[in-house]
Amino acid sequence: MNDWRIYRGVGQPHDGVQRLPAPPPWRDFEGARSGPDTGQEDPSSARRLGVRRRLVENYAPRAAEVDAVNAALYLRRPLLVTGNPGTGKSTLAYAVAHELGLGRVLRWPIVSRSTLQDGLYRYDAIGRLQDVQLERAQGGAGPAAAPSGIGSYIRLGPLGTALLPAERPRVLLIDELDKSDLDLPNDLLNTLEEGEFAIPELERLADREPVVEVLTHDGERVSVRDGRIACTAFPVIVLTSNGERDFPAPLLRRCVQLELEPPGEEQLTAMVEAHLGDEGVAAGRDLIARFLDREPGEVVAADQLLGALFLTQHAPNTERLTRERIADLLMQPLDRTR
Repeated sequence: MNDWRIYRGVGQPHDGVQRLPAPPPWRDFEGARSGPDTGQEDPSSARRLGVRRRLVENYAPRAAEVDAVNAALYLRRPLLVTGNPGTGKSTLAYAVAHELGLGRVLRWPIVSRSTLQDGLYRYDAIGRLQDVQLERAQGGAGPAAAPSGIGSYIRLGPLGTALLPAERPRVLLIDELDKSDLDLPNDLLNTLEEGEFAIPELERLADREPVVEVLTHDGERVSVRDGRIACTAFPVIVLTSNGERDFPAPLLRRCVQLELEPPGEEQLTAMVEAHLGDEGVAAGRDLIARFLDREPGEVVAADQLLGALFLTQHAPNTERLTRERIADLLMQPLDRTR
């Protein structure tokens, strides 16, 4: 059909939703989850980096990005990446994990209520108490009796999982650290410096249960000895910030700092090619040029461009006004005052 619209606003029910095409590659959650799980590839890498990615050719990182990542790798320091929304800060963590074969990226999205405890581990004391009471009520026997081992009620967070002893480092993305409250950046200092932490609930039992199995952020079971976790290979930690606040000097001292500039023509073309192929680049050169010719200081994210390119591919190219209207809708400046 020539009409690309699914919702028509006519108030009459119809089955047009069946005509929806496949989702954009970067929003194809089912495809990412149903792909082969080799243990060495993050399922969301295809969404983040592009289904047609050839990382060295297509990601096209600037020299400053490569140098900063290598400095963080050599020094075993976190990488603090700042920049406007949509400049590829989070994607950098997935690019490193993909190229170095470091498996799934551990992601810790920060909100205003996030605490260091959230990143390290969670102890479900209430759940344990309820299960103990249920076990006692059932006489401690029978198939419904719940296990009372404390390890069943402890789950490591993304930071705690990243600090587990391993031959190869894990990649940890601490996303949008500037969204946290004032205490979290300072609370992170000791853990990032020492690369270890204690689980007091297990330390108290160390004389009776020196080894306890707990659940990781990945959903696997690992053994913790004497209630302490200490890394052997310091994880590749990428902290991102939109530049909405300043961080304390002690945190900055412990990090390699990188400020990402908005993507240029080479980076944009590589990004579009990775997600939409050569045909996406050919059909969207006018929108790529429009993105690059925006007003100085105007904040527009690269994924807005990708969305506009994907959607205008499904709108009739002969309807120039429709194409322009879609581009205006999806590429509005993020810093525009209402």
